[in-house]
Amino acid sequence: MLGHPPAYGPGAGAAPARRLTVLVVEDDPFVRTALIRHLTDTGHAVRSVGTALEALREVSQVGCDLVILDLGLPDLDGGEALKMIRGLTNVPVIISTARDDETGIVRLLNDGADDYLVKPFSVEHLDARIAALLRRLGAGASTASPVLRVGALAVDVQRREAALRDAPLDLTRREFDLLAFLARRPGVVITRKEILAEVWHHTYGSDQTIDVHLSWLRRKLGETASSPRYLHTVRGVGFRLEAPRP
Repeated sequence: MLGHPPAYGPGAGAAPARRLTVLVVEDDPFVRTALIRHLTDTGHAVRSVGTALEALREVSQVGCDLVILDLGLPDLDGGEALKMIRGLTNVPVIISTARDDETGIVRLLNDGADDYLVKPFSVEHLDARIAALLRRLGAGASTASPVLRVGALAVDVQRREAALRDAPLDLTRREFDLLAFLARRPGVVITRKEILAEVWHHTYGSDQTIDVHLSWLRRKLGETASSPRYLHTVRGVGFRLEAPRP
């Protein structure tokens, strides 16, 4: 189990479906060594740092395909580091934490984490989470039309860009995922449960999680909940995205 001193045999890992450049942000030397060894054995390129400031320097100056981020860093709380990473890049982030309270986990997911693992966790669990994350990211690009259009709103799934009346929208990773999910089914009422499952990839979460992100989206679309144009609330059911009526 990761989170305790590791004991691995050589060649334990199988080749991954896709080789990634992984940034491990972990100050515990035992966990850090275990992660580096396992990810390298399974074919990934690995870089590692032990502080939040080093992590921010890496993602901004070098870049990577995936970040595994510990919360208990010596210079800055990992939750704050996550927010700062999200200000720099949309790279997928898996949180590694000893904290297992639901409120804290929901907050991290709302702040931009793509997934989380509670220590101690097995390398098999880590591999499964990475594979699931890659499937989710790949499915969005491969199954969707290149550009989804709803009225004057255009959502380019492959480029992860959105525009309203040809003016680019500055969206966070989660805002884009939410908008793209709704844009794939224009005019259809989507339940909160479906949104949590497909956008947050979890079956639990507060209604406030969705409401806050929808509020931010509405603001960027130039509308409000009381005067909607694209995003409509169907009270007691869910939400739908549709083109404004003439």
